[in-house]
Amino acid sequence: MSLDLQYPADPIERTRWIVARRPQRNPVAPNQPYTFFAEEEFSAKGEIVPVATIFLTNRECPWRCVMCDLWKNTLTEPVETGAIPRQIQFALDRLPPARQIKLYNSGSFFDAQAIPPADYRAIVELIRPFERIIVECHPSLVGERCWEFGEMLGRPLEVAMGLETAHPGVLEQLNKKMTLEQFAKAAEMLRAHDVGLRVFILVQPPFMKRDDALEWAKRSVDSAFDCGATAVSLIPTRGGNGAMETLERIEEFEKPSLATLEAAVEYGQDLKRGRVFADLWDLQQSVPQCAECWPARLDRLRTMNLTQHASESARCEQCGGAS
Repeated sequence: MSLDLQYPADPIERTRWIVARRPQRNPVAPNQPYTFFAEEEFSAKGEIVPVATIFLTNRECPWRCVMCDLWKNTLTEPVETGAIPRQIQFALDRLPPARQIKLYNSGSFFDAQAIPPADYRAIVELIRPFERIIVECHPSLVGERCWEFGEMLGRPLEVAMGLETAHPGVLEQLNKKMTLEQFAKAAEMLRAHDVGLRVFILVQPPFMKRDDALEWAKRSVDSAFDCGATAVSLIPTRGGNGAMETLERIEEFEKPSLATLEAAVEYGQDLKRGRVFADLWDLQQSVPQCAECWPARLDRLRTMNLTQHASESARCEQCGGAS
């Protein structure tokens, strides 16, 4: 194996290795979110509610996770004060009414270099009509800024954190610079402050063999609920950031199968410990598809997300449901 392809053991060298393989960023504007859309979601109260989802444009996350492609829609410098409220207003002016709002920002909402704390008050005024607010954050940044924002909000706040996997060895290799113990501690702090927890889990992350993927997805779902999560989002690990293509070349990553994602969602929903969603974002590029059964299986996952119940799986003479 060529030394320039081998994934480094040293964390500093890993970061350099990951960044060196990046393609170009996408052009984004500091006063507009890079995307936004309306969606529906099965709520903690058992209702299907309209949700406004806004992906804010801001500085890149300070961590360099090997699987991350969210940096492609970020800036190289922090935004000025006032830019984030302008972005939120821009999206809300173009979205239909909704009951909940997700403010995702390709990093951590409580990273002061990404979302200026001076903007918290203006953000709160814009999102006050929503009954629930969901933001995302790295576990190490869960703290005083989170509690400050929650107090200003005066209504349910939910923080989404990436557990990624409960496999400690694989988690360490992802370059997330977080341990399972640190994740659990952050989750405990959120509970103590009555802040809801949503957890992101990768289905078949890099450095994990296909035969182990489902078992560790299940264990990761268990860990998320043990930490108090009320919602779990299962994300099929995707390529497209340069580093993942190199890992695929040296056989340290392969795309998860749709069958693995389906089985993981079924397992989580059968637990009845909280909501479990299949992340369908860019799914067609994330998993191999069978032309015969793909439309029906995608529709089934959409239905499972909205009902939290597994319907009968699609039968396929071409792939036998194994794709």
